[in-house]
Amino acid sequence: MKDNRIKDPYDIIIIGSGAGGLSAGICLAKEGKSVLILEQHYVPGGWCHSFLLNGQQFSPGLHYVGQLDEGEPFRKMLEGLDVAKDMVFFKMVEQGFEHARVGNVHFDYPSDPAEFKQKLIEQFPHEEKGIEKYLSVVWKTQTQLNELAANRSLKGKIGALARSRTLIRFGLKTLESVVSKYIKDKDLQAILNIQCGDHGVYPNEASFAYHCGVMGHYNKGGYFPMGGGSALVKAMTNVLKKHGAEIRTKESVRRILTKDGCAYGVQLESGEMLFANQIVSNADPHVTYTRLLDKDRLSKKLQKKLDNTTYSVSSLMAFLTVEMDVRSAGIDSGNYWIAATNEINGMMTFESLEDITKAEKFRGLFISCSTLKDPSHQDKRYYNFEIITFIDNHLFDELKGKKTGDEEYAAFKEKVSHMFLNNLEDLIPGVRDKVVQMELGTPNTNRHYINATKGNVYGIEKKLKQIGPGSYSAKSEIKDLFLCGSSTLAHGVAGAMNSGIMTAAEILKCEPSDLLKPQSEETIRIYSAEDESEWPDWLKEKMERLRKRSKTIDPHNFLEHSDPIRTKELERMAVEATDSVPVARA
Repeated sequence: MKDNRIKDPYDIIIIGSGAGGLSAGICLAKEGKSVLILEQHYVPGGWCHSFLLNGQQFSPGLHYVGQLDEGEPFRKMLEGLDVAKDMVFFKMVEQGFEHARVGNVHFDYPSDPAEFKQKLIEQFPHEEKGIEKYLSVVWKTQTQLNELAANRSLKGKIGALARSRTLIRFGLKTLESVVSKYIKDKDLQAILNIQCGDHGVYPNEASFAYHCGVMGHYNKGGYFPMGGGSALVKAMTNVLKKHGAEIRTKESVRRILTKDGCAYGVQLESGEMLFANQIVSNADPHVTYTRLLDKDRLSKKLQKKLDNTTYSVSSLMAFLTVEMDVRSAGIDSGNYWIAATNEINGMMTFESLEDITKAEKFRGLFISCSTLKDPSHQDKRYYNFEIITFIDNHLFDELKGKKTGDEEYAAFKEKVSHMFLNNLEDLIPGVRDKVVQMELGTPNTNRHYINATKGNVYGIEKKLKQIGPGSYSAKSEIKDLFLCGSSTLAHGVAGAMNSGIMTAAEILKCEPSDLLKPQSEETIRIYSAEDESEWPDWLKEKMERLRKRSKTIDPHNFLEHSDPIRTKELERMAVEATDSVPVARA
């Protein structure tokens, strides 16, 4: 029988090991707190985890990050958390880390902001004045947002806000309204709007200021970690273990224990009870407040907020491996944003699942070749793709709980797989015949592995009323219960990690900057994903070993079934142990 007696309490128990939970745990453990992190999946990382399909690695949630130049925010965050020295990043193609494909109009986002403006003007010379004015507003808004965020005191924030005339003027406007104010060309509007996929809200509802933050994060291009998302998770868990933190996987929390309005522990699904001085939930607000707590005991104000909270879109995601030289087809390490027309609003919206099954292609999607982003996984024979389209949460309710063996579910996934391949054929003619394995992730997958309310991919929906003051605070109304993650501050890897740092600072009653003091002079190494002349010998040797090994693989044995588009749910997910990397020397 399980021993459910009271045990010596931890200082902190963290529910969930996503980027927010891990960064909070690092900050707290470094300050001498005893930390326990509980993860319901059998690997840590949340959306940052990676998994293998027949030896091929995929990262479902981490497709690129930004701000890794010396002194930039995300790099400083990695250095302050002491994970930078264990990380290698590859910079995606500088001439076009984002490829916008809007109907027959193509535009490639370069990594240099000045070049970005110049290329826009060269392609749309009739919009030169509008482009200059729009980008001036974007860059001023980014600067003023950063200044506002840097001021922690109320007095400092008031002063920064008083100096933020552009932010005040445009901060509460939608992305569409600001773009259309300066830009009249519909194709150019679509090109400037298409990155809204990074926050999952269409331009007619997306916050312009929030979108400026996303653009600012990628102002100087995109980067991908060697080893995919699992490399970041491994680096973070190594720091946690170094400082004595404990991580337990396959441990679902049944409820948060409270008494007299104060949180003091958790009860696991096994019945085991664990106790702590503070609890941090990296789960989304509805999991935290309505599944792990008794909603009736919450204040009326919080109950009303929960009732009115909407969650981001969910997703359909294809993971496939092809055996062909995709570079010869013009594919590179950049992301591909595809829109069938220049009408971005509603480009991924369907009225019903039946409407999806009647279509031949998706009207909007995101395509990433993770193999080209990570040279350490290139064997010059097999290339892995992740293809994503969004789907409204409620559409999948009729298939909620369905499993792989269900006939209706299998038929739906088969149809969706054909649609994804039809889209990919437009980008890479002949690719369908080169697919050696393909699997599909659905909202059911997100619910099962990420424990995401309604299968959401970005936490709460980032509409105007649900960001900033409208998001969920790190400090809850229940004493000693705190929140972190994509519903509190911002989504994405950097946003979620920053939320964990903010939550740790709230618990420790200090400034976030106090928790980001590097303990090593060593930092991340960055190489080009495209320029082989930059690659160190150890990387070239690793690639050569991979190429030799790949020659022994029979592509017909990739799958249990010979049909290359026969899909299976992601039941064998596992994190690949990142290969050892030579230690950087100062």
